[in-house]
Amino acid sequence: MFALTMVIMPHRAMAQGKLIRLVAFGDSLSAGYLLPANAAFPAALERALRAAGVNVEVANAGVSGDTAGGGLERLDWAVGEGADGVILELGANDMLRGLDPEITYKALTQIVTRLKAKGVKVLLAGMVAAPGMGRDYERRFNSVFTRIAAEQKVPLYPFFMAGVATEPKLLLRDGLHPTADGVEKIVAGILPMARALAESIAASAPGR
Repeated sequence: MFALTMVIMPHRAMAQGKLIRLVAFGDSLSAGYLLPANAAFPAALERALRAAGVNVEVANAGVSGDTAGGGLERLDWAVGEGADGVILELGANDMLRGLDPEITYKALTQIVTRLKAKGVKVLLAGMVAAPGMGRDYERRFNSVFTRIAAEQKVPLYPFFMAGVATEPKLLLRDGLHPTADGVEKIVAGILPMARALAESIAASAPGR
């Protein structure tokens, strides 16, 4: 009984504490392309975190077609002053357009450093290059996310579309974007790291 109480108490404390404001900052994969707002990644993640006892709001700052460079340009107005944490999901469109991975690396690095400078914690969601891009491009692109995570000391969820990208039943007809069920699969995968992000924010809040 004592061990069970020790597991539950942090959840209860989180639920009763300060509202944690997270922002899902990304492209169409996180924005909820062709899905109702309540089925998009931010809404689904918010439900899952609240079910886990986290007092949280997850804002949708996804823009379809956005690149890492586009995200950098809109960063200041897309992620407001009240944000506590950001789940950064950008890079897929850079890859689909065949942009030099170094461009993606520089833009994402600037996003992360600017967020950190404002005291916003970051969870980086990685992307994986499509096989048709060639081995050299695949190696260079995939390394962007591990490099940034190591250099900026931010947590990395290696592949945002893990468990979904190769499952046609979890994708829309375009074969690229997740269905509502696909979104739930993504949320289930990233949930432990999103929860750890929220707990880290709660632990660093003033007065704790």
